[in-house]
Amino acid sequence: MKIRIALAALISLILLSPLPASAGPVYVFPVTGCEVNYARAHHDYPATDILAKSGCAFVAPIDGVIDEVNRVDTWSGRVNAGITRGGLSVSLIGVDGVRYYGSHLRSIHKAIQPGLEVKAGQRLGAVGATGSARGTSPHLHFGISWPTPADTWWVRRGAVAPWKYLDAWKAGKDLSPVKEVAAALKKAGEVPPEPKK
Repeated sequence: MKIRIALAALISLILLSPLPASAGPVYVFPVTGCEVNYARAHHDYPATDILAKSGCAFVAPIDGVIDEVNRVDTWSGRVNAGITRGGLSVSLIGVDGVRYYGSHLRSIHKAIQPGLEVKAGQRLGAVGATGSARGTSPHLHFGISWPTPADTWWVRRGAVAPWKYLDAWKAGKDLSPVKEVAAALKKAGEVPPEPKK
């Protein structure tokens, strides 16, 4: 009995102790509660499509502040405007200064609004197939970039390849994209020109 009490006290002490100042941000895989599949490639820019059942939870991959929320799917195949391709989407600026973007959502949690502080693992929305993903298998388009104005969609959709970070986060490791995002920003300039269609 005394051993159980001492063990419980030790576990409580470990769990309630603050993290060392050197501990960095905690990262989590952005889809939870479902089986997922994703490739180590994307068509013409760095991003990842995470295949999962429609309705699976899209969660904040890091603590941060909600940057953009798009609750209306205005994409049209006739126009195929880049700014609307994501359909329903949410982006957040992590405590690490990096923007994380998820799109093609079926729905967005009603509490999610720009300026809201969120914690890693907090539900943001549900996987779907909105925007240019209509008619495809449900998936989360996941992009990592630096913060930009809302109309700079070609950066928001993805500026660095996310799959090595996704692999690490899925394995419970806190691999940070900060250095790679900073290098990509330096190479591209503050706001690179819009790509040609």
